[in-house]
Amino acid sequence: MSELLSGQVIAAFGRQNLVRLAGGSEMACLTRGKRSEAACGDFVEVRRTDHPSPLRGQIHSNETLPVAQGVIEHIAPRNSLLYRSDAHREKVIAANVSQVIVVVAAEPSFNDELLARCLVAAHDQNLEVLIVLNKCDLLEATAAARKRLVPYSAIGYHVLELSAIRDVSTLRPLLAGHFSVLVGQSGMGKSTLINALLPDARAVTREISRALDSGKHTTTHARLYRINSNSNLIDCPGVQAFGLHHLSFGRIEQCFVEFEQYLGQCRFHDCHHRNEPGCALHSAVEMGKINARRLDLFRHITAKRH
Repeated sequence: MSELLSGQVIAAFGRQNLVRLAGGSEMACLTRGKRSEAACGDFVEVRRTDHPSPLRGQIHSNETLPVAQGVIEHIAPRNSLLYRSDAHREKVIAANVSQVIVVVAAEPSFNDELLARCLVAAHDQNLEVLIVLNKCDLLEATAAARKRLVPYSAIGYHVLELSAIRDVSTLRPLLAGHFSVLVGQSGMGKSTLINALLPDARAVTREISRALDSGKHTTTHARLYRINSNSNLIDCPGVQAFGLHHLSFGRIEQCFVEFEQYLGQCRFHDCHHRNEPGCALHSAVEMGKINARRLDLFRHITAKRH
């Protein structure tokens, strides 16, 4: 049996993964079993297969994918795991990251519930958060988007405004020392940000796509990029929904950071902050200490939890 080799998953698509080995070479690998367990960013141990076999396609079931050269035998314990879920399944996004960068745009209009959900997921894993407002060259649309983000900057979130097609220099220092992941809706400009930070990324993306046969765009699979010696960044497919079914009501409550000082002050210990009398959060909204839209988002998220 061949020896175990250490590496990190740098691209993930279903059961197919591209692993960068300790020496710098890359190996296409499968996970064992039907359910994928590896995530982009995972540190793994892999074993070369004695009899490499073609993989069956994930997008077009009749296509034969490139030969898998190895199998992931072990996934190291994670420092963090960002994922979303609904009542039926979980979708892993990235492992071992230290910072979540939520990308929104002046145009098209962003979904503030999706933004709130991403922030809850980040806080649940104790991750740093940065909100990037992209496409700020669109002045009128930027003014409207900036107004919608005021409640977030008011409670301490760092909101960075930029235009990825013009200048991303203000983003670079905020990546230093972090293993970051970009999340957000499709069309917000995440891939444009990647290509502005790393002009060679388009070539790398094409190479990864050929290796995994997963399309020609960065939005088809999670991909890890090395920015410099102490900064790494994962680009993920755009999301239109971010389920939090794995989190309890109480945990979501704790992850709305501005609620902290009011928790436990409601008249009823099991208050759901809807129409109950003596609700501390409702009173805080009336006094202008909590943004009304943020409480509405919390109510909507905890009512659905998917």
